[in-house]
Amino acid sequence: MFSRVRMILMFFVAVLLAPLMGCGDDDDGPTGMTPDETVTFTATIENLATVPEFPASGVFDTPVAKTAAGPLLPGEAYEFTFGAAPGSKLSFATMFVQSNDLFYSPDGEGIALFDGSGNGMSGNVTDQIDLWDSGTEENEEPGVGSTQAPRQAGPNDGPNDSDNMVRLVNDGFAYPATGDVIDVQLTHMGENIFMLRIENISIPWTTSEANDVDLILAPGAFVIHTENNPLFTSGMADRGEGLEALAEDGGLSDLMADLDSRTGVSTPLAPGVWVVHMTDMLFFTGGQVDYGEGLKALAEDGDPSGLAASIAGNSAALSSGVFNTPVGAGGPGALLPGASYQFTFDADPGDRISFATMFVQSNDLFYGTGMNGMELFDSNDDPVTGDITSMVFLWDAGTEANQWPGAGPDQAPRQSGANTGMADTNDVLRMVNDGYDYPAVGDRIKVTLTTQ
Repeated sequence: MFSRVRMILMFFVAVLLAPLMGCGDDDDGPTGMTPDETVTFTATIENLATVPEFPASGVFDTPVAKTAAGPLLPGEAYEFTFGAAPGSKLSFATMFVQSNDLFYSPDGEGIALFDGSGNGMSGNVTDQIDLWDSGTEENEEPGVGSTQAPRQAGPNDGPNDSDNMVRLVNDGFAYPATGDVIDVQLTHMGENIFMLRIENISIPWTTSEANDVDLILAPGAFVIHTENNPLFTSGMADRGEGLEALAEDGGLSDLMADLDSRTGVSTPLAPGVWVVHMTDMLFFTGGQVDYGEGLKALAEDGDPSGLAASIAGNSAALSSGVFNTPVGAGGPGALLPGASYQFTFDADPGDRISFATMFVQSNDLFYGTGMNGMELFDSNDDPVTGDITSMVFLWDAGTEANQWPGAGPDQAPRQSGANTGMADTNDVLRMVNDGYDYPAVGDRIKVTLTTQ
């Protein structure tokens, strides 16, 4: 009797505990995987970059030797540097402050930065600068008008111009010659980097009321472009993109908001290498020199072949491969904005994934996972899926000296051949930190994992 009761009790205990012990229906079991369960993953690497209109733009607002932004008084100068690729031009605008809506700027072509042979140019370019009327506010005598910036009650304080076309100033008033107010010097500093110096060389201007006024220039904006001057078109009305505020009041916020939205470094991504592993990263160690196993060629020239061969022969690599054909493409090629690479691999709990793909508008930068790769399973041994871009970083291989992104002559799109460029004086591999501006990782690349 006792044994029968004991057997019945044990039966009911087993039934009650079955769901907790993983012995019940599949839907009620735990989500964790057993160590020998292999999962097939698909990784998608998408180039999120758009194709901007301008490679660079910015403001100049702090006179040389000063620490704060301010107007340019006689005897002072603004200076700014920028990178530009062959074929580029420079345009800028700075307000002639003793006016209603006049500004100094190059003509509709902009200032050419390279000669016909692709050599950067230097010299005095003041003869390419003119005094323009934005056509947004009625003109008054320079240095006298009550609605001009130094004397007006507030911004945008003046009647509209009856002629709303942007044009060379020709309103019947007397103005100093451009070359008596402003001196503009362009200097090619090498490696497609330039400096522009805008100096106020004016002397006091005597008005019709026999008053002497200082001729002041306001902080301005510049833009690098390949087509005509993007700030205005002579003989056409102001575009409503911020030039009016600059020309009338020296205001930059509206114009820069517009230029910023149209400016950026758009880069292809190059074919890359992936590897599944359990140990630390097989491509590199941060803070140490390149292993010499093919990462240099990938990071400098977008060539994955050497690294792929090295990884394939590494006993720590569980599986590896190359991704080089954009989705929907007929063959291998660079990953242009809007396109994606995909590759599929198998992994077990405990495995990690690492990959590397070149940031093409650079000397030796690449996107890749962290030094330990990325875990493919969570603490419950469930596969990691979804957007994993937060685990991707922009690395500097430390093998070639960096140049201005998108402009350097030794960068892949412009170099004369593979492995062209000076060696990096800091030869250790590290996250990029060279003083240049780069887009946020998540603005240029998106990496997702899915399972089958």
